[in-house]
Amino acid sequence: MKKRTLLSMAMVATMMVATFAGCGGGREGATETAETQTTETTEATDSAAEETTADMPGFDAGATIGISLPWLGTQNWKEAEEMFTTQLEEAGYTPLVQAADNKVTQQQQQIESMIENGAKVIVVGPVDGSQLGSVLEQAKEAGVYVIGYDRLLENTTGVDGVVQFGSVKTGELQAQALLQGLEEKKGDKPYNIELFGGGPADPNAPNFFKGAMSVLQPLIDDGTLVVVSGQTEFTQCATVDWDNAKAQSRMDSLLSGFYSDKEIDGVLSPNDGIARAIITSCENAGQDIPVVSGLDAENESVEWVWQGRQYSTVAKPTDDLVKKTIEIINSLQAGNGMPSTDVTADNGVIEVPIYELPPVVVTKDNAKEVFANDPSRLDLLK
Repeated sequence: MKKRTLLSMAMVATMMVATFAGCGGGREGATETAETQTTETTEATDSAAEETTADMPGFDAGATIGISLPWLGTQNWKEAEEMFTTQLEEAGYTPLVQAADNKVTQQQQQIESMIENGAKVIVVGPVDGSQLGSVLEQAKEAGVYVIGYDRLLENTTGVDGVVQFGSVKTGELQAQALLQGLEEKKGDKPYNIELFGGGPADPNAPNFFKGAMSVLQPLIDDGTLVVVSGQTEFTQCATVDWDNAKAQSRMDSLLSGFYSDKEIDGVLSPNDGIARAIITSCENAGQDIPVVSGLDAENESVEWVWQGRQYSTVAKPTDDLVKKTIEIINSLQAGNGMPSTDVTADNGVIEVPIYELPPVVVTKDNAKEVFANDPSRLDLLK
């Protein structure tokens, strides 16, 4: 089986080189959503994928399924822990769900334990997507399927696919919502703004920022937007570990250093926790609340959006991610291999199949519509 897979991969690589040589260019602009790290697979790739997954062995319906989460420090990861446990049990599997407290070594050890406990599939939301290559390759050697959850697994051949929301698209939506809010709430341009990014160890974070800057940079260049601090690079704007306290401390410094005699109009925030930290910092500094973006539709931020304190968030429903992941597990259990997909991402070693779901921006204007089928969040809009 391994020889057949290696041969197929070699064939796919040859065909892809020929295809790109014929086009005379790289992958830029390959998708309509501007996902620069993804590219549509060719018919040859689909054919080869079908060959490598044909006759793949299934496994027992009550098999152990490992779920390795990075931490439980935000609402979306807590929801994932609960939903995977419940929905895998309902599907007849034996779930083994663990979280790594944002420690790479702890996550490596937990994955090793899942392999030793006979897990047939391990679903990994990585602490650091580039630091798990060795243990994931151990899993593949043991015949375990590996599915990335919410984040790309980088620099490894030990991954069969990744389920996630479009990360560059998410950043585009955040930036578009920021611009919409500035036009609605802050009057005439130019607008004074600042930029925040997520944790640099999370492969999604640079993509969120990249997507946002594809929208914002032309307006920075023409003077519509003024980044008063001058900090426009991801390395300057990143928030280590997605730590809200670190984000608030940086915002405090920006306000004291650059806004003693200016009003801040808007802030690009990569998620809801950081958005709330930014807003709190502005209130403490005596600034009017700026237009602030967000991500994850956390309950507190949904309430803030409804109250008008936080302008927007982006919903990436955890239930959708979990359901899609379990659909893939069911396909593997039945011996049908990984489902087909028309999107891949280069993880630095291989092209990884991506099962991509669409995010949706949420403002006060559309919140009831977005959460119409989510009673718990709908109940917050009062």
